[in-house]
Amino acid sequence: MRTAAFFASAAMAFAMPSAAQTSEPLDEVVAQEERTGRVAQQLWDWAELGYLERRSSALLQDELESEGFSVEAGIADIPTAFVAEWGEGGPVIAILAEYDALPGISQTASPTREQSAHGAGHACGHNLFAAGSLTAAIAIRRWLEKTGTPGRIRLYGTPAEEGGSGKVYMTRAGMFDDVDIALHWHADDENSAAARTSLANRSAKFRFRGVSAHAAGAPERGRSALDGVEAMNMMVNMMREHTSMDTRIHYVITEGGAAPNVIPDFAEVFYYVRHSDADEVRALWTRLEATAKGAAMGTGTDVEWEIIHGNNPLLVNETLARMMDQKLRSLGGIQYSAEEREWAETISESFGDNAIPLEEAGKVQPYAKSLGYGSTDVGDVSWATPTVGVRTATWVPGTSAHSWQAVAASGHSIGHKGAQHAAKALTLMAAELFRNPELREAARAEFDAARGDDYEYVSLLGDRDPPLDYRK
Repeated sequence: MRTAAFFASAAMAFAMPSAAQTSEPLDEVVAQEERTGRVAQQLWDWAELGYLERRSSALLQDELESEGFSVEAGIADIPTAFVAEWGEGGPVIAILAEYDALPGISQTASPTREQSAHGAGHACGHNLFAAGSLTAAIAIRRWLEKTGTPGRIRLYGTPAEEGGSGKVYMTRAGMFDDVDIALHWHADDENSAAARTSLANRSAKFRFRGVSAHAAGAPERGRSALDGVEAMNMMVNMMREHTSMDTRIHYVITEGGAAPNVIPDFAEVFYYVRHSDADEVRALWTRLEATAKGAAMGTGTDVEWEIIHGNNPLLVNETLARMMDQKLRSLGGIQYSAEEREWAETISESFGDNAIPLEEAGKVQPYAKSLGYGSTDVGDVSWATPTVGVRTATWVPGTSAHSWQAVAASGHSIGHKGAQHAAKALTLMAAELFRNPELREAARAEFDAARGDDYEYVSLLGDRDPPLDYRK
């Protein structure tokens, strides 16, 4: 049987393209530097939440239509999702784009804590993700036309990655069934093309209903929905002791009442469950549901729940990952201007003992296969078609995703520079895939072997419709 090591070694055997071969597609990326920064900044200013990214989605569609792409909007029953395509014949290479922001985390582009009035922010850099992917798609489109290379380039506009699983609905609808290879990237504080997988996850809102009454005058008449939430949380926190090392469980109480002297008749808690194995997530979920039922029984309340999102883990393809690593190394790391370095030094001071030398942004991290403890709906795409990603230093070294420092850098030239760098890596990789059928075949062989002959796609969402109002 051919193993992952075999396919990885096969990928290393492919010859690197010469400088003459790579210069032309890169020239197309360089020509769009202004577009990358302009689009990234506009999306950052809007900071629209999942399934509400109307202006962000429309802007990306307009930019693509102006470059001759045919655009189909509203795919998979999601108003802000779209697919844009250019070309004919040949292989279909897809590039993914995300553009949703996160609620409850805002920041100006200042290197010191300076919360904005917006109430949401691009703390995961999805404004950069969209802009970099847009630039790469347009660069490849121009390269295909100039060289007469057969093939189709697609950009998928994928909403609500943050807890909305937009790509899962698109995968479930068969939107990636005819794609040969899918490319993606992500904002980060380092440059890496490591073969990093992710955790599967599922989330739900558990809604408890009780009976209101005066908390002092008639407590015996009330049944507190908040008691149900707190009882559930207590049992889940005890359950953590009896789970495996890869398990992650977290929650927030989204509603718990308005006044202490009113026994709340409604309360809600929002849970995430993660594990490296999707089947283990399902097993943990059964236990989570049991705690909800027990909490309701013990507090005299009723409970119901709605699954909000669910993602399968990333299926790593080392044939593609090693080639992406080669492309990234040919580009090197990120170099700051004097002004950017001064700005970055101020951000770095906020990390205290966790600060990392700024020079790390200029390096490419060693290639390795590892488990990442985040989750992404790219995971479901990776089970539909061979998929590979890259990360570039869009944030100051030492920055954590979902932090104010990430929001600040995502709205700064440092972030724009990282997005442009990612666009170059994606463009080089896409060009390689269009002209290298042996690479595509090896990637597909590894993909087929990893899934197995009896593989059948099953989402962690079931058959529910997209939760278009989950951020309202």
